[in-house]
Amino acid sequence: MHSTLYADWRARQSPPSFREGDGLQPPERLLQAVWFHQRLRREALRAADGRVVRVLHPGFWNREAGPDFRDAMIQFDRDPPRSGDVEVDVAPGGWRGHGHDRNRNFERVILHVVWAPGAAARADLPALALRDVLDAPLSELEQWLGSGETGEWPEWMRGRCSAPLRELPEPVVGELLRQAARVRLEAKATALTARARDAGWEQALWEGLFAALGYKHNVWPFRRLAELIPSLDGGDSRDALAWQARLFGLGGLLPAELPSRGSGGFVKQLWDIWWRERDVYAEIVLPRNIWRLHGLRPANHPLRRLALAAHWLARGGLANQLESWLCADEPPKRKPASLLRLLQVGRDPFWSWHVALNSARAPRSQTLLGAARVTDLATNVILPWFFARAGAGRSAAMREAVERTYFAWPAGEDNAALKLARQRLLGARPPHRLESAAAQQGLLQIVRDFCKRSNALCEQCQFPSLVRQLGVG
Repeated sequence: MHSTLYADWRARQSPPSFREGDGLQPPERLLQAVWFHQRLRREALRAADGRVVRVLHPGFWNREAGPDFRDAMIQFDRDPPRSGDVEVDVAPGGWRGHGHDRNRNFERVILHVVWAPGAAARADLPALALRDVLDAPLSELEQWLGSGETGEWPEWMRGRCSAPLRELPEPVVGELLRQAARVRLEAKATALTARARDAGWEQALWEGLFAALGYKHNVWPFRRLAELIPSLDGGDSRDALAWQARLFGLGGLLPAELPSRGSGGFVKQLWDIWWRERDVYAEIVLPRNIWRLHGLRPANHPLRRLALAAHWLARGGLANQLESWLCADEPPKRKPASLLRLLQVGRDPFWSWHVALNSARAPRSQTLLGAARVTDLATNVILPWFFARAGAGRSAAMREAVERTYFAWPAGEDNAALKLARQRLLGARPPHRLESAAAQQGLLQIVRDFCKRSNALCEQCQFPSLVRQLGVG
């Protein structure tokens, strides 16, 4: 068989879209891959203003909203290296065209990477054109993009601890993650203890739960609403709809006009309740612009999460119910399922069928809480809260129950932070190392304690040397 047969088949399947000199612009995804893997003649890089550009680290590819690459390290001429973000646009005009000039998430951008030279996006923002500094023809780079190799991290991009971690036996790495996870559990418990001294244990629990429901984008608005719970008249209400109206109103999230779609009746119900209370609480209503609503998955909209919290508040006695759950005589592996049953609510007349106030009714009902979010609530709030209470009350039995449950909890849903941490620290190690939620927590704690205190080049980070000592020991 002809030795290049498969390569010929592949070439015919994906013929190149670009040829040198055809004047076409490559897609942004290709430029991002070129930048990430530095498929450039690096010694020839010059900014539009003539300064030499040295890429000490291209940054970490950001798959979420914001600049394309986070925490890059760039040196211009002989200036001290700068740490910041990098944005990649095909044309310089993309900076304003995409609204980056009005978006606070782009304030840390230190370099604007584009395809061809053009008018500067911003006078004080250096620009680097890639067209004339590629290390291969554009058609060849396009084939490279389609090969799948662009998803793999170059070895030099990994953290300096990646190599020594690879040399450690499985049980040693597992124990390292376990110890880091325990530190994380204790740190979260300490924070909850401090809050409980001022507000009481139950209030500290509510604030933790609300903050977790806010995800990373809306933590503070959710936490503020939780802080307001004790001051609300009728706080002992058992009416979930009344709690929804109150939380939506205090959050500044009720629309001023009825939606044009079929949920107008529901919004009117909310307003019928809120208009009687809004004057009383006018001074503590949150401004709507405090919320980050752009880019959220519909199921994660704050209104849905607040509706879930409203059901918990209406039910009453949540702290006692959670304590019964923790102390129940059942194997640790069953704890996640039983906590999900406890925190789930029955069908909500509106939110079980809608993802937003102006959305059409879904053909099938959907729950307000899934297993992935329960894992987040358990590892970040509920179990640390019990661990804190166990320490304050010197309850060895409660502490043991928390530890048994915490370290047996299965791994939660993957996210961008975990993916980045695995790539930087664990590299090519098999993914089954993070089978438990505690292992995930431990990895995040290592990032917090070491990676966040260094830079993308791992300068002055002590963790690699500590790992080597562990291997020697």
